[in-house]
Amino acid sequence: MTKARLLQGNQACAEGAIAAGVRFFAGYPITPSTEVAEILAKELPLIGGRFIQMEDEIASMGAICGAAMTGAKAITATSGPGFSLKQELIGYAAMAEIPVVVVNVQRAGPSTGLPTSPAQGDVMQARWGTHGDRAVIVLSPGSVLEAFEVTVKAVNFSEKFRTPVILLMDEVIGHMREKVELPEIGELEIIERKKPTVSPEEYLAFKPDEDGVPPMASFGDGYFYHVTGLTHTYTGLPTQDPKVADELVRRLNTKIDNATEELTLYTEHFLDDAEIVVVTYGGTARAAIAAVKKAREQGIKVGLLKLITIWPFPGHIIKKLSEQAHTIIVPEMNYGQLVGEVQRYAGMDRVVAVNRVDGAFFEPEEILAPIVAAHGGAK
Repeated sequence: MTKARLLQGNQACAEGAIAAGVRFFAGYPITPSTEVAEILAKELPLIGGRFIQMEDEIASMGAICGAAMTGAKAITATSGPGFSLKQELIGYAAMAEIPVVVVNVQRAGPSTGLPTSPAQGDVMQARWGTHGDRAVIVLSPGSVLEAFEVTVKAVNFSEKFRTPVILLMDEVIGHMREKVELPEIGELEIIERKKPTVSPEEYLAFKPDEDGVPPMASFGDGYFYHVTGLTHTYTGLPTQDPKVADELVRRLNTKIDNATEELTLYTEHFLDDAEIVVVTYGGTARAAIAAVKKAREQGIKVGLLKLITIWPFPGHIIKKLSEQAHTIIVPEMNYGQLVGEVQRYAGMDRVVAVNRVDGAFFEPEEILAPIVAAHGGAK
């Protein structure tokens, strides 16, 4: 391990991107994600990378798609309004199977909202923001160290599965500072995208291997292929054939769905004997963990599941916990988004939503109160 450092979450994200091999960033400044761009603007040119400030968020998304197709690991960073603008090209990247990472440091909305205040209001936009059917990978770190580690995971997943990956941070994690010891580069698992093993004449850019992921040639390597957002054959050329469309859309989903176990990242706290479970993620986990510890001191059998992977949603874990616990509490800095997924697997009657939409961070007591109430109600 390296020596201890005091790092901001956005800085840890930027350093995680570099450690994962990212050498291209295109973006547009927007609070509270701007530090990611500022740091990469300074650091990427020093290691042979490229930084471009684009004219807007749409152009930024197009630029990282283009860079990724030339073989670069590419990333962009934004916040809520910019994330909305990126949706069309996120969908394009999904259809064309372009590996990119989109960092969204969430802030309070709707619209311009509270630009410097925390929120977790983009959970459903991350899943359903693009039109059409496709599986998604969305990760949410809950500490500064996780901001580094999960950024590496996001880049790895994007490269392995040829898909855009959303790193869903929030202002709390993006701007907080913690003492951390980052792993050495040699200690990290770094995944590179699959390259074709056939000649350019034999290469079919969108013909999948057994894992559902096609090998990806880089532009400039001598492999010619067509890239489109239209439904396409293995060659990349557009088609209206219903059978081809069916196979393609199903594969865009199953290549992720079939890897759910590998993609599901989470931490557990006091779950062995828990009769009440708090399900949390991102910055909210900070207050939730404190609340659970206080409840434990009062003799309440409560545990905590901190999700790092939000999508694909780990419903199998929630279902198992619902067989053990009589109450599941879901605190979120939104009006209620991930709680609906928890209810889908645990049942409406045993799930309690705890919400803040005022741009303020949770106090542990706000999460402790429903824990105590659930404990009393179960007696």
